[in-house]
Amino acid sequence: MSFTGEVREELSRLEQKRDCCNRAELAALIRLQGTLTVLDRRCRVEISTESAQIARRVIKLIRKCFELKTELTVNRSLLHRTNSYLITLPAQPALMPALESLALDRTSWMEGGVGPDLVRRDCCAIAYLRGAFLGAGFIADPQGDFHFEIRSHSEPLASDISAMTARFGIESKVLERRNQWTVYLKGAEPIIDFLALVGAHKALLETENVRIMKSYRNDVNRRVNAEIANQEKAVKSALGQLDDIKFLESTVGLDSLPPALCSLARLRLKNPELSLKELGEAADPPLSKSAVNHRIRRIADTAARLRMDGA
Repeated sequence: MSFTGEVREELSRLEQKRDCCNRAELAALIRLQGTLTVLDRRCRVEISTESAQIARRVIKLIRKCFELKTELTVNRSLLHRTNSYLITLPAQPALMPALESLALDRTSWMEGGVGPDLVRRDCCAIAYLRGAFLGAGFIADPQGDFHFEIRSHSEPLASDISAMTARFGIESKVLERRNQWTVYLKGAEPIIDFLALVGAHKALLETENVRIMKSYRNDVNRRVNAEIANQEKAVKSALGQLDDIKFLESTVGLDSLPPALCSLARLRLKNPELSLKELGEAADPPLSKSAVNHRIRRIADTAARLRMDGA
């Protein structure tokens, strides 16, 4: 099962006690997974899903909220060996009033956003967001990139969903792609906040654990890369120092240098692998890193002058 499927399965098990929250979640599920057909002032609604858990939840919510007749059709794909579930609300006198109470009349369905009365309470807005994810959400496996989105065919609906996430301090973006409007979250923190908000605590813990491990690995990698860079810099610097010392040795001789510089130059020749700090500790008497660096610069300046004179 995909990670999206795992989150949907977890959310499908949640129980809501308030009728207003049940209506809000049902409205989102029908709006994002359903189709409305109106013929001769008679309407019918079809809600399609590949998840048995979501199909059961939709039917349960319909029965909790309204006294509506429902029909369930299960189709089996021989190619993919999976089931698809079609929940039909056939034409019936109570259907249109039920849809209107969910802000799902024909005009709102095609062009409108979320009915403001439906999500006036915070608990109802959270339920709507839960239903929106159950209906048209996607969340990538946290082992890969952190990515979350809810797809919609309506720009006002996508904008309202984005505004609802912002209402709870979760920043989301709306993007048009392939004739669809997508509300998406990027990065671990907003995704974790969303999962916590809608009640997907198991998925939250899994995502948080992966985020911590990724952060730890990234920190280790940064430290290793910094250490490698420092070592490469030290090796390059040491090679330059050895080049200067060998040049002086082959031209004027190291004994021509002041005693302090001569002693350090011979110590460097014997210990090409040591850092400046380690070189100072090996000196007799020991030298500080700054003292070693100062003498190395004097040796380099002397070599540079001789090279210029020779040129």
